[in-house]
Amino acid sequence: MMFDLPDDDTLYLALLNRDAGFDGQAYVCVATTGIFCRLTCPARKPLRANCTFRPTIGACIEAGFRPCKRCKPLEPAAMADPQIATLLAALDAQPDKRWAEGDITRMGFDTSTIRRAFKRHYGMTFLEMARQRRLREGFETLSTGAKVITAQHDASFDSASGFRAAFSRLMGCAPGDLGPKGLLLASWIATPLGDMIAISSASHLHLLEFVDRKALPAEIRALQRLSKGSLGLGSHGPTEQVRAELQAYFNGTSSQFLTPLALQGSAFAQTVWAALRTIPAGERRSYSQIARIIGAPQATRAVARANGANQIALVVPCHRVLGADGALTGYGGGLWRKQRLLEIEQTFRATTQPLRAPLSAASA
Repeated sequence: MMFDLPDDDTLYLALLNRDAGFDGQAYVCVATTGIFCRLTCPARKPLRANCTFRPTIGACIEAGFRPCKRCKPLEPAAMADPQIATLLAALDAQPDKRWAEGDITRMGFDTSTIRRAFKRHYGMTFLEMARQRRLREGFETLSTGAKVITAQHDASFDSASGFRAAFSRLMGCAPGDLGPKGLLLASWIATPLGDMIAISSASHLHLLEFVDRKALPAEIRALQRLSKGSLGLGSHGPTEQVRAELQAYFNGTSSQFLTPLALQGSAFAQTVWAALRTIPAGERRSYSQIARIIGAPQATRAVARANGANQIALVVPCHRVLGADGALTGYGGGLWRKQRLLEIEQTFRATTQPLRAPLSAASA
C-alpha cells in the first residue's frame, strides 16, 4: 500500500512554511492556474480554497495539471537550481581540476550562496564534492596495485599528507594499509545520486554505502575486524552484480536486487531488514507499520534504530520508511537523496512482491 498523506490542512501549512520534510512526498495542485508545485515552491502562495494535494507527480498530471516552471517538480530539487546544475556540469567536464572559491566567483556566482545551496541539497559544499571526485581517482589507482605516491598524483593532491588524510577520513585507515588483495574487497561505484563504496567477499555483499555517510569509516573498520585485517581494494563477483543492478535501477528498468547479502546485526535488526525488503518499490511504510509487521508493535523506536543501522543502502530499502505523519525523516545518505530515491521509484509498478537475494550469516 502507499503511505497515507496527512490531511490537507497540515499540507497547506507545510506549503505556507515551505516545509522541505514533505518535498517529493506531496504536491499542491492550484485550481486557478492549472499548475502543480512542490510544497517548497518559492512562488506566491495560493488561497487554501484553490489547493488540492496529491501524493505523486503522475496523479497531478492525470488530473490535468501542468508542472510549475519555477519549482520544476519534474526535476530533482537540487537540479531545479540552475547554479547547481551549471557547477555540476563543470565538475563533470573537469573532474581532476583543483577547484577553489575563485573559480566559483569567476563563473559569476556568489560563494556563500553556492555553499549554502550545496550544503542544503547534498550535505557538503561544492569544493568538498570536487575534492571527493579527485579522491575517487586515487582510490581507483590504488585498486590496480599502484603505489600510494602514484595514486596521490592521479588524484591531483599536491601533498602526500593531504591525500592520506582525505583517504583516511573516507575509509577509516591509511591508503597504504589496503592492497589489491583481501578476503573482503572495497570498490568505488558511481551513481547518479553520488558515489558509493561496496565491500564484498567472494560470495556476498557486506556493505553498500554512499561515500558521504558519516558512519562509513566506522562500518569499514568493523568489517576489517571481521575479516581479521584482510580487507583490500578491488572487486569480487557480488560487487559487479550489484553494480549492474544499480545501473538498471537508476535507468528505470528494474527495481530488483538479487545480489547475495551478508548482514551484520542482531536478530531483531535482521528481522527489521527482512521486513524492509518486502516493501515494493514505489510504496512507503512508517516505523510503526514495520513494528506491527514484525509482531512488535511497541518497538517503534527500536525499529527506527535498526533502520538507521542498515549498511546495505538501496538493496535493503530503508529509504522507503517515513515518519508517522508522512514527512521525510533521518537518512544516512541525506534527505535530498531519500527524496530523489522515492521519486525514482514512482516509475516502477510494483505489482508483486520483489524477489529477495539470499542471505548468509555475518561472516566473510
